[in-house]
Amino acid sequence: MSADTPHLSEHSTSPHWRIGFWSLIVTQFQGAFSENALKGLVIFLIFGLGLSPDQQNGLVPIVMIVFAMPFIVFSMAGGYFADRFSKRSVTIGTKLFEICSAGCALAGLAWRNVPLEFAAIFLLDTQGAIFGPSKYGLLPEILPEEKLSWGNGYIEFGTFLAIITGAIASGYLSDIFRGRQRWSGLIFIALAIFGTLTSLGISRVPVANPARKFHPNFVAEVWRETRAARKDHVLWLALWGNTYFWFLGALLQPVIILYGKNILHLSDTRNGLLQAALAAGIGIGSLAAGYLSGGKVEYGLIPFGAVGLTVFSVTLAASHLSFISVLIVLALLGFFGGFFAVPINAIIQHRPEVEHRGAVLATAGVLSFIGIGLIAAGAYYLFTVVLHLNPPQVFLVGSALTLVATIGAVVLLPDSLLRFVLWLATHSLYRIRVEGRANIPERGGALFVANHMSFVDALLLTASTDRHVRFLMDRDIYEFPAVHPFARILRAIPISPLQRTGELPDSLREAAGAIHKGEVVCIAAAGDFAPTKQVPGLEEMKREILQAVDVPIVPVSLSGLSEGISQIEGGHAIWKFPRRILSPVTVTFGISERRIGDANHLRQPNGSLRHS
Repeated sequence: MSADTPHLSEHSTSPHWRIGFWSLIVTQFQGAFSENALKGLVIFLIFGLGLSPDQQNGLVPIVMIVFAMPFIVFSMAGGYFADRFSKRSVTIGTKLFEICSAGCALAGLAWRNVPLEFAAIFLLDTQGAIFGPSKYGLLPEILPEEKLSWGNGYIEFGTFLAIITGAIASGYLSDIFRGRQRWSGLIFIALAIFGTLTSLGISRVPVANPARKFHPNFVAEVWRETRAARKDHVLWLALWGNTYFWFLGALLQPVIILYGKNILHLSDTRNGLLQAALAAGIGIGSLAAGYLSGGKVEYGLIPFGAVGLTVFSVTLAASHLSFISVLIVLALLGFFGGFFAVPINAIIQHRPEVEHRGAVLATAGVLSFIGIGLIAAGAYYLFTVVLHLNPPQVFLVGSALTLVATIGAVVLLPDSLLRFVLWLATHSLYRIRVEGRANIPERGGALFVANHMSFVDALLLTASTDRHVRFLMDRDIYEFPAVHPFARILRAIPISPLQRTGELPDSLREAAGAIHKGEVVCIAAAGDFAPTKQVPGLEEMKREILQAVDVPIVPVSLSGLSEGISQIEGGHAIWKFPRRILSPVTVTFGISERRIGDANHLRQPNGSLRHS
């Protein structure tokens, strides 16, 4: 048991979370900077050994595998430490280990011993593998939930800024300390000591799972955690989306170098700017995605990012691009990559139960580095050595793979496409303000009760929370051609306004079953989604079936929609678009109750009932 704090709920974030968060950001930046600077420096020194171009090209897949192996082998151990001990304590321990790794780097650089230099890189990567689950696991324990995507944006931005500056620093160290690289080793030791000091400022967090046991067979553990993740469809897809992102990045990184050398005929310095443009784009895109997520895990940004990755990969396959054009396209490619990565990372951090979060994050790390070290290395060898594809052709293949992956993700998770459309609408037609988001249960079943619910109301309510909401909807509205595709994606539960034999009780039982399974269901007393004709005994049947479900009941109201309500009258859809861009809308979630009663008498969030 850690001495940091007793075991607490994950919701008990410190009011001084900013100090802990920025200490984590600085610590993460220092580690990523040192790792990339040392790796780049060693590569520069190896290239100075006089190897032939064929030997250098043949080393690329080997280097990718060696770089990834510590993350494949030790990430599950990092997940165990993240669950079994305080993540803050684990972070401090890894920084102390980094000081020892920097000492190995000093010896290798001072003695010009290549095996020792590789050993130093391996040790630094081992430190990163063990630190990774604690790093990402700290975010949801330090930050309030509404800041999670924002925090992910900053940590991804900091990571890729460290990659950029580390790559630049490696060339600088290679030049300024040529023949006396012991000074570079001393700098790495100083940086490791600095990172250890900043790690002391990270917020104290409780032990997540003090009873967790260590399993030395990491392959079996990865298999077990991967199978367990399949129970959560969204988490399962996020794990593979994260793997694909890192596979694509690892595949394209050496191809960009070849593109600069063989197509643009650039010097090594200008070639490095191509890598910097890609990393800068990812960092800025990650930061933007964190802000634009609107205080929630917005997985509607995933198809947006995937489309951008596809388009700009195709653009790189075009001929006769100038150096400036390639810089811009690579920056845009990275920018959309940030939009792809941030919501995926937030899903992986947020959806697991707190006591299993470290194991899930470790599994994500292992899978991502399998993508980097094994799949990407094999793909690189296949495309460049076996198939003899040139860099533009590899970019074209990458865009095709991304397009296939995007289509597959939309088919498997149609919510993501709908949420993407909603995200566009809420950042162009409407400006949503959400009040009482903390009243929404993070997990488990819940019942939302609205006094009024039109079609646009339902879409804006869906856009205001990252939880999937299933609406009880009038069957005539459900079957309306313009509504039916969206209703099916939302998995709405239709209720007939006519009392067809056995139909109404079955609909309500389906709603109760969904709540039992941990889903959120929304009912409305009036509006397009409520039955349009009086059904004898409707309220009694609601109470009879839903009283057995002991879940939070959250009253919901929407205001500011007088200029943008859709209605269906006489079999025709009536759309009233906002009279001005970014029309303000407020979605309010009231304090939850744990009893079922007449929906018309539940206390509304603003103390009154909303009428159309």
